[in-house]
Amino acid sequence: MNDAQPFDLDSMLLPEKSIPSEIRKRLSPYLFETITPSQQLEYENNGWILERKLKRSIIMRRTKQHDVAFEDRVWAATAKLDFKKLNRNRQFHLPYGSAVGDRKQIDIFAADDEVVLLIECKSSQTPITSSFKQEIEAMQGMRAGLIRTIRDQFPSHKIKFILATNNFSVTEATIQRIESSEMAYMDDDIVDYYLELAEHLGRAARFQLLGSLFAGSKIPGLEPKVAAIQGKMGGYSYYSFAIEPARLLKMAYILHRNKANSQLMPTYQRLIKKTRLKKVAQFVDEGGFFPNSIIINIETGSRGIKFDRVSAPDTEAKLGILHLPQTYRAAYVIDGQHRLYGYADSTRSQSDLIPVVAFVGLPRSEQVHLFMQINENQQAVPKNLRNTLNADLLWESSDLREQIRALKLRIAQHLEDHKTSPLRGRIIIGEDKGSALRCITIDSISEGLDRGNFIGSFTKFAMREPGTFYKGGNEPTFRALAPFLELCFEFIRDSLPLQWELGKAEGGFVFVNNGIVGLLRVFSDIVDLVCKGTVNPRIDTAEKVFDEVRVYLDPLVEYLRGVPHEEALGLKRLYGSAGRARYWRKLQIAIHEATPTFNPDGLTGYLQDEAKAFNTESFAMIRDIEMFLKTDVRRRLEDHFGPRWFKDGVPLKVYQSAISLAAEKNREKDSDEEVEPWDCLVLTDYQQIFQHNYQLWQELFEKQYTRPGEESTKGGWKARTSWMSKLITIRNSNAHTYSVQESEYDFLVAVHTWLGLDKSGTS
Repeated sequence: MNDAQPFDLDSMLLPEKSIPSEIRKRLSPYLFETITPSQQLEYENNGWILERKLKRSIIMRRTKQHDVAFEDRVWAATAKLDFKKLNRNRQFHLPYGSAVGDRKQIDIFAADDEVVLLIECKSSQTPITSSFKQEIEAMQGMRAGLIRTIRDQFPSHKIKFILATNNFSVTEATIQRIESSEMAYMDDDIVDYYLELAEHLGRAARFQLLGSLFAGSKIPGLEPKVAAIQGKMGGYSYYSFAIEPARLLKMAYILHRNKANSQLMPTYQRLIKKTRLKKVAQFVDEGGFFPNSIIINIETGSRGIKFDRVSAPDTEAKLGILHLPQTYRAAYVIDGQHRLYGYADSTRSQSDLIPVVAFVGLPRSEQVHLFMQINENQQAVPKNLRNTLNADLLWESSDLREQIRALKLRIAQHLEDHKTSPLRGRIIIGEDKGSALRCITIDSISEGLDRGNFIGSFTKFAMREPGTFYKGGNEPTFRALAPFLELCFEFIRDSLPLQWELGKAEGGFVFVNNGIVGLLRVFSDIVDLVCKGTVNPRIDTAEKVFDEVRVYLDPLVEYLRGVPHEEALGLKRLYGSAGRARYWRKLQIAIHEATPTFNPDGLTGYLQDEAKAFNTESFAMIRDIEMFLKTDVRRRLEDHFGPRWFKDGVPLKVYQSAISLAAEKNREKDSDEEVEPWDCLVLTDYQQIFQHNYQLWQELFEKQYTRPGEESTKGGWKARTSWMSKLITIRNSNAHTYSVQESEYDFLVAVHTWLGLDKSGTS
């Protein structure tokens, strides 16, 4: 450094004892300031809100700007990963040249005993795309000078420059440009991953960070030699040995299945569970041990692995000294991550020896296979995680049908993972937990693509019929189809903001599994039509294809905006492939009625058969409802009145009519098995029982037989059974020559579901 420019690093670093409280401040979504009461109005005019009053001062708070909040999260992530030397505030600068002004403001400076990180943070309020050309070039120009400054303070440390972004979508070319500039790239998903990992692992999470940042770099002071047995299994070489956990932790890496590791696909591991890790750590510290082996795969690149065989009897298993790679991320843990990381903070990590079975050069697809086999025989791999894994596992399968399955699964992942995807945050990937908004499964997207004609049909070894977007292989088809689907869903999302906000909550029926399947199928139908003109999705851009498709989406949106509540409820709860097909047909009909030239194959026949299908299903639902009322109403009357339930609980006219009808039927019967008067009641009789006595209605029937949303129906308490009047009308018409209308069918579905008779219905 130039003596004329004294540089005091320590004065710009936060004292180590202040780090815990600073983490809490940085992770808070708010800024806090303590001011005098006289300043309150001025602060409130600038967007601050009163937090609380003290004796002589007050505390104000304000939501952080997006860029400040993101920078704070990155700072907190490095702190939680056990970096002890951290910049105190945003005025941290490092000299990079001899001139007075040659200083670079560093958003985050983080150092530990081995590593120095310099992190540049960029944030956007809304998702956008950027190449970061200016930022990369600027950092390149200052890089050498910054490294000289750091070397004065940390002569033997590894140094890594990092670009961290929030709400930016970057291309593969941009990522490659960043990496070729010897910088690392982290987006907000990766930052969140390390925060979550640190929450689970504590300081041990830094091993994952170092493995990611310095993959292939030499680990200082790592002893590479272990005594081992060499063998073969399944056609692959493996070595069995015992090693101290502290050594293995430095070179090992876990391919956690999340957005943070998307560049390392295929990945397959579940995120380590904090509760399980604590139990393992406690077990180890109390003297416990694990006799079963940790399974890893060693990646050696072109160098191979060195094994010095020693003299021993000539057997299939060979004894010798194995030279492990001395680099970060040289070994991927296939099984045993909890056992390994349970030692991370244990005093026994340097002394215990844990058994390891290490494969060498096992292809990633085989690692996934092995992981799934092990876990299927222990803790079942959830279906959604299997789907996510298969998107990678089957991508290059020799079976074309499996390749196409992987393509559909990959598209589903992309619609969730891609920064600008309109369905981001809505699709359940891997072991993500579902919610009212994140409620769409990979299966549903795959089903929608299956039923459509985007990709085509295939045998094991040949293509039967190419789809509208199929370009001869998975990768080019993916690059053509995924952007088009984003444009379609973006249009639907922006046109139906209320539905977007609801998800699968009460009233939401579009951005749910049934809706997504139907939309994908109708998108495909529209593409089939526009392809008969001048559009060719295999050649034209996604934007050009969408421009032709958009005109047909307008009537679709108008229909979805106007769907009545009862019909929406029915659409959401339609079950199975037949139910989803009905949802799709409704979308087709909406477009067809507005634009008759849109008439996909099968729609005409469906419209002709629709009335008959409605009649059959409607009669079955009415019978279900009648049988339910017969059982439930009788039980309630018996419980309330005891032996006199029929006399005291039924209106006189209903009582007399039932007695008379039963007598008439029994007189005509040849057998001794007589009909009870209760068996002779019809829907009208049940309604009269409900309306017979207000006190009885209140005590026995009001809660069960008032439909949700009709608690305050005009017309008094008797009007709350008006749904039965509509049911009776449909019932009486259905018993004669009559075509049930679609609205009536939807009403029956809604009542059938409300009474709990459609137990299989899902959304």
